[in-house]
Amino acid sequence: MKLTGKNCSFEVGVYRPPSEGGSHSLLIRFTRNCPWNHCTFCGMYKDNKFQLRSVEEIKKDIDSIEWIRNEIRSISKRIGHDGHVTRQAMIQLLSEAPRLNHLHGFDMVCNWLVSGGKTAFLQDANSLLMKTENLVAALTYLRKTFSSIERVTSYARSKTLSQKPMDDLRAIRMAGLDRLHVGLETGDDELLKKINKGVTAEGHIKGGKKAIQAGFQLSEYWMPGLGGKALWKEHAAHTAHVLNEINPHYIRSRPIFPAPGTPLHRQCETGEFVMLSPHEQLTELRTMIEALEVTSRVCFDHAGNYWRDRNGRLLFSQSYEGYQFPEMKPQVLRLIEEGLAVKTRRPRLFRL
Repeated sequence: MKLTGKNCSFEVGVYRPPSEGGSHSLLIRFTRNCPWNHCTFCGMYKDNKFQLRSVEEIKKDIDSIEWIRNEIRSISKRIGHDGHVTRQAMIQLLSEAPRLNHLHGFDMVCNWLVSGGKTAFLQDANSLLMKTENLVAALTYLRKTFSSIERVTSYARSKTLSQKPMDDLRAIRMAGLDRLHVGLETGDDELLKKINKGVTAEGHIKGGKKAIQAGFQLSEYWMPGLGGKALWKEHAAHTAHVLNEINPHYIRSRPIFPAPGTPLHRQCETGEFVMLSPHEQLTELRTMIEALEVTSRVCFDHAGNYWRDRNGRLLFSQSYEGYQFPEMKPQVLRLIEEGLAVKTRRPRLFRL
């Protein structure tokens, strides 16, 4: 397909994990929005219907991004920069194809190229819901077009993983999908029902184990504070149990901050849900961490992990690689004790 600045376009969704933004991943939209979209704590994708994109649509987006890359390289050679992706080459492309000034995602592609073009993230919320043959075809085309890519990741639901045949999961892995980001949230069945997660603790375990067996790297996200004052002990204990059963590659902390407009936020306003204080969250975190028996990397790579030490510094490293367990478990527990020694503050509602 011959592209020009006039017809070069591609879709970019809104959401991606922090680790995919920090590594300047290429964002490729394979699906639109969330197929479940009933979680009481979540304000993402609301009022937007889930849609599968065709392989042809995805390939056209990949072709558009390839055209941008090739044009920048060509201009770079022309202006004496030896084909390297440079700021001057990008500016020259924008002057020659001014429509790109208004293309949402152009900056993202440029940042990805400057960083080496090594990682890609498949948007939106559950790419594995695509038909396996379509997902494999799109992945294969992506990998063939951009040979520099070393890692491809995606969101996935535990229920989808638990229901997907193992042969399909292995085919998707072989086609080039390396890492899955899964929203565990909690391992407590009562709490999973309350937040309308659409999966049980056993479903989380089954889905997580299948993902690892199929060869994926697995990131599981849990939410400190999700049980509130009523269920914090059960939340901590049962989440640790589920994570111990799965033993994912990464465990990532996403403390609960009810988003305005969500059912959980309304429950906060009526008093049905009572948030933990920062100290109470750390106490819950200590209970969960003490019970963890994993070889995972435990990460606090999000602004929501706001706890501070006595000097006002962030308590935990926000490195995407986190703390290697079990070796660094004592260090994490020491940091929690340091946070608990800080004078308590009132909990706050977090806004991005």
